[in-house]
Amino acid sequence: MTLACRAAIRIAGIVAMFLALGPIAAADAQNSPLDVAKSLADSALKDGWSYDFLAGLTTEIGPRLAGTDAEARAAEWAQARLKAAGFDEVRIETTPMTAWLRGAETGHVVSPAPQSLVLTALGGSVATPPEGIEAEIALFRTYAELLAASPGSLAGKIAVVTQRQVRSADGGGYGAANPIRRAGPTEAARRGAVAYMHRSLGTDSHRLAHTGALNYVDGAPRIPAAALANPDADQLERLAARGATTVRITLTPRTVEDARFSTVVAEIKGRERPDEIVLIGAHLDSWDLGTGAIDDGAGCAIVSGAARLIGALPQRPRRTVRVVLFGAEEMDYSGPAYAKAHAGEAAKIVIAGESDFGARKVYTMLVPPGTAGSLFARGLVAVLTPLGIFLNRDPARMGGDDIRGLQAAGVPVFSLRQDGLDYFDIHHTADDTFDKVERAELNQAVAAWAGFAYLAAETGVDFRALAAAQR
Repeated sequence: MTLACRAAIRIAGIVAMFLALGPIAAADAQNSPLDVAKSLADSALKDGWSYDFLAGLTTEIGPRLAGTDAEARAAEWAQARLKAAGFDEVRIETTPMTAWLRGAETGHVVSPAPQSLVLTALGGSVATPPEGIEAEIALFRTYAELLAASPGSLAGKIAVVTQRQVRSADGGGYGAANPIRRAGPTEAARRGAVAYMHRSLGTDSHRLAHTGALNYVDGAPRIPAAALANPDADQLERLAARGATTVRITLTPRTVEDARFSTVVAEIKGRERPDEIVLIGAHLDSWDLGTGAIDDGAGCAIVSGAARLIGALPQRPRRTVRVVLFGAEEMDYSGPAYAKAHAGEAAKIVIAGESDFGARKVYTMLVPPGTAGSLFARGLVAVLTPLGIFLNRDPARMGGDDIRGLQAAGVPVFSLRQDGLDYFDIHHTADDTFDKVERAELNQAVAAWAGFAYLAAETGVDFRALAAAQR
């Protein structure tokens, strides 16, 4: 028997098992959920809507800092686009927040070799005095070295951490380095530092700084904090190796206490079980240095485009497909706020995932515990393997930052991982612009999300039950 014959028999068997799951749109294999999912994926590869959506968002709105007028306009823009695309219900949910607005930001080496530094304030940073802060630096080549410094040892100094982020396809290097930005300012302040800088969490060698949020801790001093462009961190390493180095930085951000952020929610209503929800999300806000194309306009385009194709089918899936475009992910507001506001329906969200890793191709999928060996996963493999995607048999541990609250409430999560080898060359910089997006790669991601979301909505698979059975 040829390989082609074996493959055909195997696919036919999977189709037959899908038909045995329960009521579906048609009674023959030609219109099985598997065939519909394959058709959706094929359509996505040729469709231009998601690419045009992303072009419009980044051109007509541009950067979308949470809590600003631009972010509110982005929500209205997305609402109008999704209504025109045929979604059954599109609404905007607004939530109070304290907005952070960037001001002027400059850095200079004062001695021994006067020169400018390329830096950018971390999101949430307090301001320096108007005249800036001038002090000798205390340079640490690793974050562990900073943590090993004794209390008071950095009194009156600007702490600088120059640890490099490791490049990896799955973004694991970013996760490992994230405490440098998140907790570094507080740890430096606890040791007496008057300001903090770190090598950008990025894998590029461009003279562009990568911003990102920090997390101050109650009870510890709040000091100004900034990220250095990677070549400038290298320069400070060389200067510090030659002797005492004095730097002056000026940061003038401010906060707005009575701001609000907007989350856009759009649905393709299920024909049989509309109260059961397959939730696919992305975040609509972005940092203000670029136009938020890969982070995360691309994710918004991917999940919206996938759901739009599902909604255009002759018959809606059995369950509801809900798209959530979160409004303040970068400042850590939207995920907790959404989980709290929708706590009452968490039991009805059958699975959730977030697209927040750029516009490159999906290369692997992770499903909830107990699912990898299931009939559902076998069907999923049949649909997504032709797209160059393999099933990782490790269970999905995280569905995305904005999904954490739902996951904590018991919602199963999945992950469609994209190739992120160059993602952190651009992430959180002024280089995050539309020209970095390849239409064919974006469409492949749309195809993956459309196939997954449709099968989860149509087949009626119970991910909670699969996890319980494995336990």
